[in-house]
Amino acid sequence: MPREWTKATLAAVIDHTVLKATATERQARELCAEARNYGFAGVCVNPVWVPVCVRELQGSKLQVCSVVGFPLGATPTPIKVEEARLYAKSGARELEVVIDLGAAKAGDWKTVEEDLRAVVKAAAPVQVKVVIETCYLTDPEKVRACECAARAGARFVQTGTGFGSGGAAPEDVRLMKKAVGEKLLVKASGGIRTYHDAIALLEAGADRLGSSSSVAIISELPE
Repeated sequence: MPREWTKATLAAVIDHTVLKATATERQARELCAEARNYGFAGVCVNPVWVPVCVRELQGSKLQVCSVVGFPLGATPTPIKVEEARLYAKSGARELEVVIDLGAAKAGDWKTVEEDLRAVVKAAAPVQVKVVIETCYLTDPEKVRACECAARAGARFVQTGTGFGSGGAAPEDVRLMKKAVGEKLLVKASGGIRTYHDAIALLEAGADRLGSSSSVAIISELPE
């Protein structure tokens, strides 16, 4: 039976997000204020705004999330590792790392997995979400990427960055959920703009959503 969602229960599974290049400190502060007001799971921001958001959300249970190797995934592993260490030290409690997409497309899954394992180790105890960017992968590649994330010790697999050629799709969430089973959680992100978008992804098996349209989404629901 489909779950009955309210503003509070839906907000609690959404990462309130602003990752655009032009995001300002004022926007980061406003994001945090909205997250507190609506009860979102947390905020996801560009690394430069992590300390600001940590201060803004001090005393709350909301998580500050940031991004590593974003949005291309084509950053050398040592740099991703240093990013993870720095952002964790700055107060981020979740990190989203983009896989080495070039290695994935070349079938070099050993490199993909080793890259992820190094980031997970550097971030610990901060939990890591692995962004596989489904819009660029075939279904078998999506499954392999999820398997790499699981072996590397990640907490989530995630559909995309929101900067790729396509957004989150229910069929990808179902595929990823089947691939990881109970080992990992699944986050859907990219192109989620309406309540109907959100519910379709949650019913497909998403455990978390990421959206910059969070307020508009939950505004479609009663209290």
